[in-house]
Amino acid sequence: MTLRRQLILVSLLLLTLPWAGCQFLREMEIALRQGQAQAIAATALAIADSLSEQPEMLYPNTERLRTPNDVSGSLYAPLLSRPPVLDGYEDGWSEDTQGRFSRLETRVPGMGYRAGVFEGTLYLMLQITDDSVTYQDPGLSPEPNGDRLVLRTWLDGRRQDYVIATPAPGSVRGQHASPRHLGADAGQIRGFWQDTREGYAVELALPLALTGDRLGLYVIDVDGHRSSGWRTAGNTSPLQQAAPPWLIYPPHALQEDLTRFARAGQRLRVTDQHARLLAEADAPASPLAAGAKETFWLLQALYRRALAEEKLEPRGVPDSVGYLHADEVDAALSGRSAQQWYGTDSPGRRLLAAAAPIYSRGNVIGTVVVEQSSDQYLSLTDRAFSRLLGYSALALASAAFGLLAFASLLSWRIRRLSRAAGQVLGNQGMELIHFPRSRARDEIGDLSRSYARLLEELHEYNEYLRTLSRKLSHELRTPIAVIQSSLDNLKTDESREERGVYLQRAHQGLARLSGILDAMTEATRLEESIRQRELVRLDLVPLLESLCAAYQGVYRQHRIALHAPKACAWVSGAGDLLVQALDKLVDNAASFAPAGSEITLRLIPHGAYWAISVSNSGPPLPADMHGRLFAAMVSLREARDADSVHLGLGLYIVRLVAEYHHGRVQAATQEGGTGAVFTLLLPQKRSNPN
Repeated sequence: MTLRRQLILVSLLLLTLPWAGCQFLREMEIALRQGQAQAIAATALAIADSLSEQPEMLYPNTERLRTPNDVSGSLYAPLLSRPPVLDGYEDGWSEDTQGRFSRLETRVPGMGYRAGVFEGTLYLMLQITDDSVTYQDPGLSPEPNGDRLVLRTWLDGRRQDYVIATPAPGSVRGQHASPRHLGADAGQIRGFWQDTREGYAVELALPLALTGDRLGLYVIDVDGHRSSGWRTAGNTSPLQQAAPPWLIYPPHALQEDLTRFARAGQRLRVTDQHARLLAEADAPASPLAAGAKETFWLLQALYRRALAEEKLEPRGVPDSVGYLHADEVDAALSGRSAQQWYGTDSPGRRLLAAAAPIYSRGNVIGTVVVEQSSDQYLSLTDRAFSRLLGYSALALASAAFGLLAFASLLSWRIRRLSRAAGQVLGNQGMELIHFPRSRARDEIGDLSRSYARLLEELHEYNEYLRTLSRKLSHELRTPIAVIQSSLDNLKTDESREERGVYLQRAHQGLARLSGILDAMTEATRLEESIRQRELVRLDLVPLLESLCAAYQGVYRQHRIALHAPKACAWVSGAGDLLVQALDKLVDNAASFAPAGSEITLRLIPHGAYWAISVSNSGPPLPADMHGRLFAAMVSLREARDADSVHLGLGLYIVRLVAEYHHGRVQAATQEGGTGAVFTLLLPQKRSNPN
């Protein structure tokens, strides 16, 4: 696989950036949810505290606080958004009463009802199951005598019965159950009687003030005019003397007060102590929540899928008799504030419901439920996700393009280096000296320069090998000839004295051959011995003084001069190695210096180093050899006499000693163009504190 493809595959790791962004958005969404839950809970508590001081707003008739819950008898009438048309049909009721009737009696004849309140008026829709409807016959009796509906209310501690009967389907009016009855005007009850396939339906409207917050309903079923028997069905009976069941509806004052608390995007609900809905208020969503619709639908779907969570159950609605069944409501009725998340039909959106108990004299008399959808924070996360997606796409495209360009450049540089390495083997053999050097300060540039240095050393080594046979033949010819002639003379000469001379010459030739072999292995022995040497604290001044005195006795044809400070010059070094390096430098200087000239040694501070220089007045150094003099097997001189051996290892040994001491060695031509100067740099060591 090419480097370009590898880098493109590596660039796929950039896909972790959008993933990390999604995780950050998830954490932000969780934090927003927690903040929303705290705010909703605080709102519920604040409204509950306000209503705790006004229990009459929940219970206009405080007697209902002391009565047990009557599930089958009490009638529930929610608040209507508009008044239905009194025509005996249920078309106007579906939206406000969840589209079904509540049954008051399961026996035949059965009765189902819907109820609602609008601006102080109670609306009833009653469906009665009757196989044979018997209408009132005014000629039979002035009192109602056919199938009829009885409404029982409770005013001023007295029972009030109103009858709805009709001789034929159509508009109806209420009338007192007895001509002797005194009380409210029964004519305020108006409605419409309509036949149905199962029996008949009655749609009524009556003032709430007429009920006294209680309402009993029962129907009288008369099977034919000749029958003296009749049956009833409803939530009360004709013979009942006690107050009829409660009529539960949203108090007007509570509804107005709750509307004041509603905030944008919230739904407020208040239930009684039995979890029946008493009031409800909605507020339209804020512009911030509506702004979520501005996000493109595809991005919203992608965001919902990326941050998908477990599916939640939907929020329940009050049933036909007003009970709000929910976990948070049950918890609030037990005296604990609670919150609950619910699912919605819209993917990703959720509904938060928080409930708080309403206390009165230490008892829970109801709950406040605050509901709010997740649109408040989804609008923020949607826009944040769309921006994240845009920025991520731009970053990925830029990174992919940049990596592709970088991979192309990198591949070109590596191929160029590969072609240069392949061209080293030219038509004329190995062309090592012309390998290109890169100036780039990176790994490939370092590799190019390392290859160039390696090939240069190989070139020098090849050059040395090319001349080695000539050097060895020159060095070995004389001692071999001496040995050969001595052996030949030993065969012919019988004189003991002459034989001794020839043996001495043969031994000298063998010693020279041994010296040549020792010189060839000197560098290897030195590298092995260096690793075993220990560096100690050493003063260079007395060392140079003793060496200069010894050199003056060895090199009698030259003058040896030393210029060194009187103070100490401390270094960390191995004395024998430094002496060996200086021996090579001085010997090299003496080899090229004219007889009678001066060889000067100097010791001077040079930054953080001590500089030991050896200079002579011989020929200048070739310009192309300054950087190569300290390589192995490089020499500028030929043997001057039969006893000298020069294999190009002396200055290489000096370099090994300098590097072992963490220093370096330099060579240059002296000012004026005559003579050379070699400088050995050794790191300074601080004076002994003692």
